[in-house]
Order: sequence, then C-alpha cells, then structure tokens
Amino acid sequence: MALTPTSDSDRKARRGQAEQDVLMREVDEAVRKDRMDHAVRNYALPIGAAVLVLLLALGGWLWWQSHQDGAMETRSEALVTAFDELQGGSADSAAEKLAPIVESGDGAAALSASIAQSGIALRQQRRGDAIAVFRRIADDADAPRPYRDLAAVRLSAAEFESAQPQAIVDRLKPLAVPGNPWFGSAGELVAMAYLKQNKPELAGPLLAQIARDEAVPATLRARTRQLAGLLGYDAVDDVNATLAAMRNGPAAAAAPAAR
Repeated sequence: MALTPTSDSDRKARRGQAEQDVLMREVDEAVRKDRMDHAVRNYALPIGAAVLVLLLALGGWLWWQSHQDGAMETRSEALVTAFDELQGGSADSAAEKLAPIVESGDGAAALSASIAQSGIALRQQRRGDAIAVFRRIADDADAPRPYRDLAAVRLSAAEFESAQPQAIVDRLKPLAVPGNPWFGSAGELVAMAYLKQNKPELAGPLLAQIARDEAVPATLRARTRQLAGLLGYDAVDDVNATLAAMRNGPAAAAAPAAR
C-alpha cells in the first residue's frame, strides 16, 4: 500500500500546532511562576514569623524544663538535708532549710516541707501553727491523697483533746479500715474518739481488729491489744506469742509475723 505524500499545507499545519503547544506551555509556566511569586510575597513573612515563634517557644520550653529539673533537684537535696538535721535534733537549722521550699510552692516538695515544719512547731509547743497547716493540707482537694491523709491523721492527733469526738470520727473513719496504710494510726484515734463518746462497744472491736493486723507496727498492736482487753474484747490469737511479747517487748510480738 502506497503512503500518501505529505503536502506543504499539512506540514505547515503540524508546525503551527507544535508552536501553539510550546506557546501554551510557556504561558502555563509563566502563570505558575507568577502565582508562586505572589504566594512568596504575600505569605513568606507570616510563615517565617510563625516558624520563628515556634522555634523560640520550643527553645524557651526546653530552657524552662532544664531550669525546673535543676531547681527540683536543688529542692530535693535541701529537703533531704533538712530531714537529716531534724532527725539529728537540729530543729532550728532544719526549719531554716525548709522555709524556702515551702515558699516555692512546688507541689510534693512544698507539702513535705510544710508537714515537717508543722512537726517542728509541735515540738516547740506552737500547736496552733501546726494545726493550721495540717488543716490546710487535709482540706486541699488539689493535694495528692497520701499527703492529705497524712495531714488528716496528724491534725486529728494534734487537736484530739480540743476537737469534738465526732469530728475525729468523721475525718478518719474512711482511713480506719483494714488494708489502708493509715489503718493503725487512724483506727486508734477513732477508737479513742468512740471512748470519749462513751461508746466502748464501737471502740473495743476496732482496737481488737488493729491488734490482729500484722501490717500494723508491733508497738501499736501491743498497745491496742491491751486497750481492747481492758474493754473486754479478746485480741489474742496466739497466747504464747502474746506472753512472749509481754516478757520481751514489741520485738517478740513481731516475731510470729516474720515466720
């Protein structure tokens, strides 16, 4: 089959179409470049500013985090030093180191320092100051539960003689249950409050329950066992162990639990 000869008009038509395509591509490229230039002129500054702000914010946060970590480490060291001095009998020196930690208001460290300060106040017969701090922490809904519970127990012990017995019961009864870390201390105070209310039928069983709980310190178990016995409630599960405890002190009472 013979090929049809290409005429000059066909070649001109194809060349014109090709030139038109090239022209359209150049126009499209020019339009895209113009749009890009327009975007750069209108948005480069805001975007650059936003990126700069983000970088500054990130740098500031990293600096603040590093500063906070360093400050926390310093407060922790000061707190440990204050506790060491307090145990060594240097209450005044310990109080000086605790004061800036309390003033910092830094969460757990400040709460620990506040409670320690209140303990010093009790030693120095400043009961009112100690009670005020214990009450503030116990009523602080934002404070961690362990600190609130500790403050509630210390508050109840500090104001036991002056407070209404029912106030002690209401405050500590949720803690005076087996399995709670404060069962022994809180339970004993609740039992004493029951006795002030002339309710030995409530105090006796609670004291006996504390005396039987091996998680409670041996000295507290021995004390509550005696009180329960005086009220007519038997808290002795192992007679031989109890007799040994009476002869040899609290250490013997703890021995059965260790076996």
